[in-house]
Amino acid sequence: MDVGVTVSWWAALIGLALAIILILWKLNPVYSLLLGAIVGSILGGANLVQTINILVVGSQSVVGTILRVLAAGMLAGVMMESGSADTLARTIVMKLGDRLAIFALALATMVITAVGVFIPVAVLIVAPIALEAGKRMHISKLALLVALSGGGKAGNIISPNPNTIAAAKGFGVELSQVMIADFIPALFGLAMTVVLASLLRNKGSKVLDEDIANLTADTPERTDLPSLKSSLVTPVVAIILLLLNPIGSIFHIDFLTKFNLDALYVLPIAAIIGAIAMGQGKKIREYAQSGMGRMTDVVLILIGAGAIGGLITNSSLPQQVINLIKASHLSGTILAPIAGILMAAAAASTSTGVILATGSFGKAILGFGVAPLAAAAMVHTGAIVIDHLPHGNYFHVTANAMHMDITERSKGILYESIIGLTCAFVATIMYGFLHL
Repeated sequence: MDVGVTVSWWAALIGLALAIILILWKLNPVYSLLLGAIVGSILGGANLVQTINILVVGSQSVVGTILRVLAAGMLAGVMMESGSADTLARTIVMKLGDRLAIFALALATMVITAVGVFIPVAVLIVAPIALEAGKRMHISKLALLVALSGGGKAGNIISPNPNTIAAAKGFGVELSQVMIADFIPALFGLAMTVVLASLLRNKGSKVLDEDIANLTADTPERTDLPSLKSSLVTPVVAIILLLLNPIGSIFHIDFLTKFNLDALYVLPIAAIIGAIAMGQGKKIREYAQSGMGRMTDVVLILIGAGAIGGLITNSSLPQQVINLIKASHLSGTILAPIAGILMAAAAASTSTGVILATGSFGKAILGFGVAPLAAAAMVHTGAIVIDHLPHGNYFHVTANAMHMDITERSKGILYESIIGLTCAFVATIMYGFLHL
């Protein structure tokens, strides 16, 4: 749909800046993004009808992502509400033992985030286990926080979560391709997490008896957790189905290359099969409702981000960015991780950051000749660098989970950023410069 106008680049920047400022001022993110898009369009020369067209076209561009995010809600609901995520976390920590406690906690958070659980929820699930281990092994809360948050970040870039879906669809590639591309950066992130958390194990406050007492009162231990085997069904089925097409392409198996199942089908199918395997078939409707509820805010933000993306893509800003980077003789490749870093920092959200980065700068990034999959991987890993700032929910959710005050929680920001930066650096070297 032709909106009939090209908005001035400076007006697009004003609209984007206004949206970010309003988000920082705690106005609802959806309204912030819509207002930014409207103001930017009008300032840039669009009339009222053209402004509406820009918003509509931008919002239409994220419909495919919205459908897949809603599908992911089904899987998230089953993993979280059935207790299978708890089972996976406790099994990993128990099997690896106290000697590898920090690695076990980071790995557990990585795994349950990677199988589709939101990173704040993943931290909430593992936090009680972490505090118990911290008390027993004399590990500081700061080290525990870094282990959980870093592991969650590593898992978040290889998961079928909204941020990965947004990165994939923002650049027109398959979800499974982005998950595979980010796997090695995720391993580097996990390694950096273990190193930093180990160095910090004696830094900061220790876990107190009252923390454990409060923990027992706040989160009574579930006695109806499913078995490990049944808990693995949902993620294993999802991963196998998502990887059928890439495996076919790698090994030149014609049948599998034609078997192109989209996440829209795969995630709900895996969730249903997993629920039945756990003997929870009667609760599928309950799990679906829970998952849908968790996705509502994401979908609304997607609509707002689509609107601001429509403003940017229908402006001269992408071309101006390309001209600026060419004039500075810098590699255009760096625009991808930088866009992810800045947009996620502004929104203090990985998902919103990816959506803003792909919608606003996707065209400019591809204009430098960056391959779509490489662009998706670099934007995605960039978005986890500083998405944990205090104006976002994640900062406060993790502070409460670890029984930390704001000052103590803030000490983890630097270390979390180093972990995210490690993932982004590895992805940029691999796909931006080595073109792997």
